[in-house]
Amino acid sequence: MDESSGLTERFEEHRSHLRAVSYRMLGSLSEADDAVQEAWLRLNRSDTSDVENLGGWLTTVVSRVCLNMLRSRESRREDSMDAYPTDPAVSREDAVDPEQEAVLADSVGLALLVVLDTLAPAERLAFVLHDLFAVPFDEIAPMIEKSPAATRQLASRARRRVKGAPLAPDADLTRRRGVVDAFLAATRGGSFDALVTLLHPDVVLKADPAVGPTPAPILLTGAVTVGKAAMAAMQRAQSTRPALVDGSVGLAMAPLGRLRLVLRFTIEDGLITEIDVVAEPERLGALELAVLDA
Repeated sequence: MDESSGLTERFEEHRSHLRAVSYRMLGSLSEADDAVQEAWLRLNRSDTSDVENLGGWLTTVVSRVCLNMLRSRESRREDSMDAYPTDPAVSREDAVDPEQEAVLADSVGLALLVVLDTLAPAERLAFVLHDLFAVPFDEIAPMIEKSPAATRQLASRARRRVKGAPLAPDADLTRRRGVVDAFLAATRGGSFDALVTLLHPDVVLKADPAVGPTPAPILLTGAVTVGKAAMAAMQRAQSTRPALVDGSVGLAMAPLGRLRLVLRFTIEDGLITEIDVVAEPERLGALELAVLDA
């Protein structure tokens, strides 16, 4: 086996791990593969003969690449759809398609990806590497040019954002979660009758202009009317998951982990009395989103 083939084989041993780290850092499969490709190129340009832990070395490299990508993303929030690299060390058997990325986003957790997307780059790196991949703080600190203590604080701050602070007691939160889960299941399954049973007869739905075809806000009343509107959004429901919204249970629609709209619910005596559909960027940005425990 020649030196080049040996290097490729050693890289392949760590590629799935590097891709997992990159995806959780970036929330985009195409960008994650770009980061892995860059790690492969840097490996080729480097003398790693003295590197005892190649996996750790590659994790550091790909993490720094992701950090730079996150920082450059501040003024560019759209996913890149450029052609993928064809280098044999990082090529995939199948091209990445929306369905593949949707499955991956769902396995990681759409709510987690949405919350991670709200973190500052250094917070996201510290949280992902430490909490999700058990990298020690003293190894993370040099990547973000912080002390281990400061890095620990960043991860702690990110952890609080990810977990959130429920406003309701656990029992009440569980009951609300049950209603919201049933609403989502009925909408996904096209079960109109089941959906109407969850709605108060005088339920009110308010939605931002960005939701509908007209520039005016949407206002609907009555269980049947609101139920029909929910059925019309059945396709959207496939990329919608429960999340903690301002301390209460709501729904976040996030295709490929990119937040598009949020549903906030008012629930009284087990029935939904009001639904607020938030889709304007300014309002979305003001929401406190967190991950719900399973």
